Amino acid sequence: MHTDVLIVGAGPTGLALGIDLARRGVDALVVERAGGLFPGSRGKGIQPRTREVFHDLGVLDAIHAAGGSYPVGVIWQDGRRVGEHRMFDPADSSEDSPYTEPWMVPQWRTQEILFARLEELGGRVDFGREVVGLTQDQDGVTARFAAGPPVRGRYVVAADGGRSVVRRSLGIGMTGERVDPNPMLVADVRIGGLDRDNLHVFPPNGDAEGFLAIWPLAGTEDFQVVAQFPEGTPVDVSLEGVRKVVAARSHLGPEEVTELRWASDFRPRAALADRFRDGRVFLAGDAAHIHSPAGGQGLNTSVQDAYNLGWKLGAVLREGAPAALLDTYEEERRPIAADMLGLSTSVHRGEVRRGEATRQLGLGYRESSLTQETRKAPGPVRAGDRAPDATVSGVRLFDAFRGPHWTLLALGAEPPADALNVVSGPAHETYGTGLFLVRPDGYVGWAGETATELRAYLTRFGVG
Repeated sequence: MHTDVLIVGAGPTGLALGIDLARRGVDALVVERAGGLFPGSRGKGIQPRTREVFHDLGVLDAIHAAGGSYPVGVIWQDGRRVGEHRMFDPADSSEDSPYTEPWMVPQWRTQEILFARLEELGGRVDFGREVVGLTQDQDGVTARFAAGPPVRGRYVVAADGGRSVVRRSLGIGMTGERVDPNPMLVADVRIGGLDRDNLHVFPPNGDAEGFLAIWPLAGTEDFQVVAQFPEGTPVDVSLEGVRKVVAARSHLGPEEVTELRWASDFRPRAALADRFRDGRVFLAGDAAHIHSPAGGQGLNTSVQDAYNLGWKLGAVLREGAPAALLDTYEEERRPIAADMLGLSTSVHRGEVRRGEATRQLGLGYRESSLTQETRKAPGPVRAGDRAPDATVSGVRLFDAFRGPHWTLLALGAEPPADALNVVSGPAHETYGTGLFLVRPDGYVGWAGETATELRAYLTRFGVG
């Protein structure tokens, strides 16, 4: 079997990449070793920048319908409410940033939504397909499986998680550290005796060995239990084990935990792959970077890996762009992943609040070789920056950007007569003045004053 792109792993990264490629007419196959989608809520926070990505991918309405905002935390002691805890610093929405807060959706539900969108676009996932090895040459990559025939792709993307078989088969190491020596339990449960309007926090008290937090999972009847244990403690992930922890650390009786739907025990760590590419194979998501769950950066950084790589693969495979364009994937994404790992670790250790940085709206690619700023006096938005939302001549920019194309904003400047996907208007307070070429992933690739400079950019990169 042959395909343009073989995506290994049907988590949020692989599914988002599959969607992006499908809408570009790229033949892509997602393979997943498990028999179905991941069943747990491990990554539940959709950050504002990822909400913008999901708007473009056509799933934001479903994401909004499936989840809800994060509740205010209530601190309990001896069965009494003794205080409040706000997880995130507040932020006001504005025209340029319509989404300012994380949106809570259990990971299993996010994956269901992405999977449905992928199928809607004609994409596919083959479950029960465990990759055991790769062989690549100058024309493509052949993947071998524990069962079933091999698949040959022109490119392969490893989105198969922190224990990535593909990464290991390539001999790519990971550099990192254990963020916290204390093991943690995360479990999805049905539980009584608590309201669903608040996050419930139980600090260590008396004989309790660590904190307990119980989250109502928006859009479901479930709660997520998170508990920390002393270093070296074995974590019991059975129903009885969860009941024991809840009863020991809260005022609830063990019988209040009526059902265990999923559970995991893990040791928070941070690690970064030594490189994100080996020939025709790319690493994305947890296969490339492993985060502490604190701050909600892992899933979001992973989805944006896919969003960065998807348009570049599409440009090379369908639009005649030079293969060298793919070199900018690691150039752009690895430094951001490193920064987000540092942020996650700082949030986990209580050194940084969940606020502006965790929303990921300020990330960009100013230093990328794919970025060119030619104006002598740039305004508020420069080449390499995220392209903010705005209304220009009655057009909402996020709607104009939506789709697999490039968009040219002409603000107080004359666009070329033959340009496609143009939005024109006077100079804008959010952007300033100039011509702004917005990439398919919503970042300004080039900014300038004349169409002559724009043509030089397009010729150089063979894109747009």
